[in-house]
Amino acid sequence: MLTKMKGFGSLKSPIFVKTAGFAFVALAFFYLGKHWSDDTYQQLIFFSSNSNTNGKIPSISISPNYNKSFDIKSLINDTKEVETVADHTLPAIPPQPLLSPPPPPPPAVQRLGVVDENGVMRDEFEVGEYDPDVVENRNNETKVVEDDKGTVRVLKFETCPVSMREYIPCLDNEDAIKELKSTEKGERFERHCPEKDKGLNCLVPPPKGYKAPIPWPTSRDEVWYSNVPHAQLAEYKGGQNWITVDKDKFKFPGGGTQFIHGADQYLDQISQMIPEIAFGNHTRVALDVGCGVASFGAYLYSRNVLTMSVAPKDVHENQIQFALERGVPAMIAAFATRRLLYPSQAFDLIHCSRCRVNWTRDDGILLLEVNRLLRSGGYFAWAAQPVYKHEPLLEEQWEEMMNLTTRLCWNLVKKEGYIAIWQKPLNNTCYLSRELGTLPPLCDKKDDPDDVWYVDLKPCISRLPEDGSGANITDWPDRLNNPPARLQSLKLDAYVSRNDLFKAESKYWKEIIESYVRALRWNTYKLRNVMDMRAGYGGFAAALIGNQLDCWVMNVVPVSGPNTLPVIYDRGLIGVMHDWCEPFDTYPRTYDLLHAAGLFSIEQKRCNISSIMVEMDRILRPGGRAYIRDSVSVMDELEEIGKAIGWRVAVRDTAEGPHASYRVLTCDKNLPR
Repeated sequence: MLTKMKGFGSLKSPIFVKTAGFAFVALAFFYLGKHWSDDTYQQLIFFSSNSNTNGKIPSISISPNYNKSFDIKSLINDTKEVETVADHTLPAIPPQPLLSPPPPPPPAVQRLGVVDENGVMRDEFEVGEYDPDVVENRNNETKVVEDDKGTVRVLKFETCPVSMREYIPCLDNEDAIKELKSTEKGERFERHCPEKDKGLNCLVPPPKGYKAPIPWPTSRDEVWYSNVPHAQLAEYKGGQNWITVDKDKFKFPGGGTQFIHGADQYLDQISQMIPEIAFGNHTRVALDVGCGVASFGAYLYSRNVLTMSVAPKDVHENQIQFALERGVPAMIAAFATRRLLYPSQAFDLIHCSRCRVNWTRDDGILLLEVNRLLRSGGYFAWAAQPVYKHEPLLEEQWEEMMNLTTRLCWNLVKKEGYIAIWQKPLNNTCYLSRELGTLPPLCDKKDDPDDVWYVDLKPCISRLPEDGSGANITDWPDRLNNPPARLQSLKLDAYVSRNDLFKAESKYWKEIIESYVRALRWNTYKLRNVMDMRAGYGGFAAALIGNQLDCWVMNVVPVSGPNTLPVIYDRGLIGVMHDWCEPFDTYPRTYDLLHAAGLFSIEQKRCNISSIMVEMDRILRPGGRAYIRDSVSVMDELEEIGKAIGWRVAVRDTAEGPHASYRVLTCDKNLPR
């Protein structure tokens, strides 16, 4: 009995009490921890570490956020300390070290391949799934997906029907053309664009057997038949030496309706008639109206003359397509009811050889448009039957032409054989000295002769600037880099610094193109037809010339910015005004290179970016490239759209480095297999 009592008494020993106390505390922590865990982070336990003079031990308190739900992601990102309030409702427990609960797992990070495992930006990366054979293995199904925010993204654009392989949206809109009230003045050949929700949303396919275009200068004389498989023009004009079919190629002998002995001999004749024309020196920029297959412009190029060849999409609708396939600057345009999309005083020479334009209709309103486009002191060459044939009807047409040109103050400088050449006056003196009431009148001083986007033709003579700007340009090639006088007439905020801006842009693009040639081997590309989609002062085109890249550039000035076209033409370059919310007036597969600098970050406020890029795909040749230089904010979207189109894309840093606000998106359009 004594032994048992001693055993029972041992339970009151200090060692036993400490052991029991420790077990009790461990069970309490286990219970509280399990309860806290079961409540899914709703209850947090805090210790009060403040001691007092009464010798009270620290107490445990329940979180004031008990029974409240929280966004775990926001809690992770919240770095502010939370002030707790003690709750003394629980019994006091001796203090013990408390292990912090493990933090909740971070949200899953979507790996986009933008950086490698070391956190370094890659030169090439992809977003989403990418099918490298998308161009070759397209099917006619547009794949779209909707993300968590309800935004619809296109994963893959469908291929248009084969019947649309020559489709030009604003010129092939048959529904709009049928609704025209009149077509007698050529209205059907002007722009009639689809409504925004009915625009092109598929990829225009190339013809069967399409090949990489024959490079310039060989392409001046021959192109692949499979690339422009239309023999109607060769059959229709076969006897006039325009174009012939030779096995798998079209060949261009350099002839034409009036080029009996070839285009070179024809140009020699003009030079002999008017030596002051001085091709490649005084005359640098020309316009060929009703150009046929553009042999006039093709042969002028070798004389350092840049010629814009234009023709309507009429019964000879593929003539512009042949011109572009040859590598000659050309676009579809018609003298009808609206101004052409070129500025005033753009061309040093305007040429019309049997262009089938009735220049004297409606009191000469079409020749008034030629007068607007012609540089002061420039020349208009007309080769047509009324010039040389002595038939009553043709002689009457000649008299009407002479009467009209006299009232326009044009001077008939030379008439020889079937060619007549007039010269436009240098200033307004002749216009102001005409008899009162002479028609056509001078345009109102408020009329802007450079306003061209959807502007109707005006039955008046465009005034020449009083300061002589537009006439006082230097000869080629000096004019390329000299700030022209018309730079001061642009509607810009800057005035004094405009020459500095001009020079800065030229230097900027010179350095960039040199880096492209050096790093990206642009000098090895077979570039011929190039478009600058936001041309500014034309510095990009000037830099290509400075680096001796044998190509021509269509400088596009968007309507959303200042009209710099007069400066571009004064430099000896060509261009056009355009709104990128609408399609461009050219055939599919026109350009080897499309260049867009800062275009999308501006136009995204007005236009659908994907529509612009689908239009880019339409006018880009298979095997061609697009270089998009724009802000980081739009680059991801552009890259994603490029993938959906089927381009091979890569995002590159600019020369400013990886932390710059701009990137370059390079896009390659594959040749069909």
